[in-house]
Amino acid sequence: MKKIGIIYGMENTFPAALVDRIKSRDIDDVRAEHIQIGGVKMAEPSGYDVIVDRISHDIPFFRAYLKNAALNGTRVINNPFWWGADDKFFNYALASRIGVAVPRTVILPHKQHPPGTTDQSMRNLMYPLNWKEIFDYIGFPAFLKPYSGGGWKNVYKVDSPQELFAAYDQTGDLCMTLQQAIDFDLYFRCYVVGQKRVHIMHYDPRQPHEHRYVSNPEAAPPALYQRVMRDALTLCHALGYDLNTVEFAVQDGIPYAIDFLNPAPDADLNSVGPENFEWIVDAVAELAIEQAQEGPPAMHEMRWANFLNPEGKRTGAAG
Repeated sequence: MKKIGIIYGMENTFPAALVDRIKSRDIDDVRAEHIQIGGVKMAEPSGYDVIVDRISHDIPFFRAYLKNAALNGTRVINNPFWWGADDKFFNYALASRIGVAVPRTVILPHKQHPPGTTDQSMRNLMYPLNWKEIFDYIGFPAFLKPYSGGGWKNVYKVDSPQELFAAYDQTGDLCMTLQQAIDFDLYFRCYVVGQKRVHIMHYDPRQPHEHRYVSNPEAAPPALYQRVMRDALTLCHALGYDLNTVEFAVQDGIPYAIDFLNPAPDADLNSVGPENFEWIVDAVAELAIEQAQEGPPAMHEMRWANFLNPEGKRTGAAG
């Protein structure tokens, strides 16, 4: 019997719908359930063939549980080793190397020293920074935002050096990036599942959260949809995520990848709407069943790199 489990936090609609959808397929050798976790013994198998992770980015205990499960052959959606090591600044740099358009981005030192550090810890840091060089490269308006994180937390739109410094003073010991603002006329949020299926949603981040998914949008040119789909797949193939959302801001016909570190993307019925919710529940159910039936990934050596990408590069086609 193949077992699929899901761990999650405060979300209510997606986890139950996913378990019910897998059960509704009525596949003889596959079952799905909500995981209950107690004390975790080291190197002990989890008992699950596949685990869908919706919460370990917030709970270190769950991240440790999932790494232990992966060590013993469980497929985890998404890979807890790579997810824990990834950050948005690296992703922007990677995108620029593989031909996906991204806004110009600079990483900035912490405004305040991280806990346990002093001035001596920063002896390799240039002081003062060459702000003119940074501003000439990025331009204004710009966005100051954490180098990793999500949910539009601690994000500031700044229109001048003075506004940037005022916002920077509020960031404490967070590590921040300064990024070129894209004056977009279209914005897309794309579900990418299994590195092969893409669902494009019109989205407007300028609206209140409950109104960001655009209902009845005007159609965009087919060539633009094709490029967005291709770029979304390119990014997820390179990053190794089996579940992600990729956001694009379109300026002058060019889709700039803005945010693509979302391995536990919003999938709540009340925010994404019934049509998008139906798509993501169905797609993740199919992926989880497919991975459960494939069995554990081949693991030839107990090396860190193999846990980052245990199956090697995958290929897929949009659908």
